[in-house]
Amino acid sequence: MTKPYVRLDKSQAAVLLVDHQTGLLSLVRDIDPDKFKNNVLATAALAKYFNLPTILTTSFEDGPNGPLVPELKETFPDAPYIARPGQINAWDNEDFVAAVKATGRKQLIIAGVVTEVCVAFPTLSAIEAGFDVFVVTDASGTFNPITRDAAWSRMAQAGAQLMTWFGVAGELHRDWRNDIEGLGGLFSNHIPDYRNLMTAYATLTQAR
Repeated sequence: MTKPYVRLDKSQAAVLLVDHQTGLLSLVRDIDPDKFKNNVLATAALAKYFNLPTILTTSFEDGPNGPLVPELKETFPDAPYIARPGQINAWDNEDFVAAVKATGRKQLIIAGVVTEVCVAFPTLSAIEAGFDVFVVTDASGTFNPITRDAAWSRMAQAGAQLMTWFGVAGELHRDWRNDIEGLGGLFSNHIPDYRNLMTAYATLTQAR
């Protein structure tokens, strides 16, 4: 049965950035490394732009997974930061779940590495716990398209909505009249072609 349209709402959404760690990022092969890093930072930027509660978590930092990507900590210096000692599924960590519930939000926007484990496991757990989950597919990465597609299918069948960071931003914003330059600036910082579009727009508006 098709699930009714559940629309992202900036007053109801929180962002979970799971295991974007320097070691794990080296495993991502289903998307170009530069593009992937850009998409992760774009997801972080939209979370900050829309003032969404954001939770950072890592797994086994002292091991080969490595530390959190430094740009994320710099973007969210005051966000809850849960360094899990070993739990593979972030939802198995009581501090992480407590931080999620403390946001008071029922919509969870999730991205992480790797897709079929660090994203899929907490996604499935959160859905079971009654949350609406939105997976940022292009800010989540894994070994190859086979493992990615299997993870996407599993999560979608469980009720997760698969989106891109650009789609997430557009759905949260709702109406261009809310802020043209702000959203346009966010897009321009992460999509070169969009910078051309905003430059053309600025030229036109200044000429009026």
